Amino acid sequence: MKLKSVYRCQECGFTSPKWLGQCPECKGWSTLAEEAAAVGSPSKERRSLTGFSSELVTLDKAVSQDQTRIATGMAELDRLLGGGLIGGQVVLLAGAPGIGKSTLTMQAAGCAAKNMKVLYVTGEESLNQVGSRAARLKVSSKNIFLVSENDLSRITEAYHKVKPGMLIIDSIQTVFHPEFAGSPGTVGQVRESAAELLRLCKSGGTVLFLLGHVTKEGSLAGPKVLEHIVDTVLYFDSERHNLLRILRAYKNRFGPTSEIGIFSMGEAGLEPVEDAGMLFSSAAREKPLKGRAFAIAMEGTRPIAAEIQALVSPTRYPFPRRLATGLDLNRCQILLAAMERHLGLSLENKDVFVTVAGGIRLDDPALDLAVCAAVIASARDVAINWESVFVGEAGILGQVARVPWLPARLAEAGRLGFKRAFVPPPSAKENLPASPRAVAIEDLGGLLTAVAGGASPARR
Repeated sequence: MKLKSVYRCQECGFTSPKWLGQCPECKGWSTLAEEAAAVGSPSKERRSLTGFSSELVTLDKAVSQDQTRIATGMAELDRLLGGGLIGGQVVLLAGAPGIGKSTLTMQAAGCAAKNMKVLYVTGEESLNQVGSRAARLKVSSKNIFLVSENDLSRITEAYHKVKPGMLIIDSIQTVFHPEFAGSPGTVGQVRESAAELLRLCKSGGTVLFLLGHVTKEGSLAGPKVLEHIVDTVLYFDSERHNLLRILRAYKNRFGPTSEIGIFSMGEAGLEPVEDAGMLFSSAAREKPLKGRAFAIAMEGTRPIAAEIQALVSPTRYPFPRRLATGLDLNRCQILLAAMERHLGLSLENKDVFVTVAGGIRLDDPALDLAVCAAVIASARDVAINWESVFVGEAGILGQVARVPWLPARLAEAGRLGFKRAFVPPPSAKENLPASPRAVAIEDLGGLLTAVAGGASPARR
């Protein structure tokens, strides 16, 4: 077989006969790497990426089979997956180095080993290192088999020898297919290795975990095609230096994608945090702080109390800075423009910094009211009562719109000790709880009055 040199983008898989500084497909810079490709027509025996085929049938004959969920033993992970794993499910787990990917899969393997065999393949660590981690996590079972291997053919041999119910590949960037050119981690190797493992586990009904790294920009390192062929994509959406680990589902064929899993990293590994409560707020909530407001965000079906902090400071530069941490910067800029227009708030010569305490990233429109309240409080140099919570969406025309799950949000606020909630005018169908007391806010002008201490009760 004759080979020729091609340049393939390590982000999207685009190929070019010569090196290019920028990929024309994904617009990435310095992403093209040299690889060897076969010359001539492709072999007829070569299968497609997934290699699945079936007979032609009508829809009424395609009856779905009842598939039993496989519990991982970790409540947060099971809820994130939609109740557990399904036989043959392929899960792509990505995150920054050292954030806890190997720890999470080892703990899940320890729980799954009670009912099935688990094959743990490591391409980055020695067996002694994996064994030391298992001892630290107190994971010990004769149903867990370890192998340190990068060659896909030998991994396949180990799979057929053990016949596991769960296969863990740590990580997919270290595996190479012996029949394809290119070093481990390149687009061609990652794509073909993952496709071969997918065919192997789908046909055998084995749960497959593929661990992957992320780039500095936070995206999955390697071809994006992996996100399309797997069933579930999980990302650790937090920094490794934070105590908490936020796990999000960006794709899930067998469950919701709106849920999140919250874990705390300790000496015994990742521990599920089932009651978030005031986890993402400062400890001294009763202490009055200028520029702080509380809100209740919804992540899937879970209400989470969030502390919004804002700092408005004069600047000597001609272009004031606008920074947001944990929130969408464009959304914050729209809210600042709306407050300048409808409240006469002078921000053209001031820097504005907005952040969500605790290191969590939230994308809930119900936080708009709290962001505006925190900015107003910092600009006017006033402290908001710590017993108040703000829930509502602010529009560019200054109006305050209703948000979904308002009764559930207020119920969580009442459980956490909030006495007063500033919310949009509720509809007649919404059955709001008695505590906290709901205060209606129709526009940003009403919010300005509320921050100063006055508001009218909402009609029930």
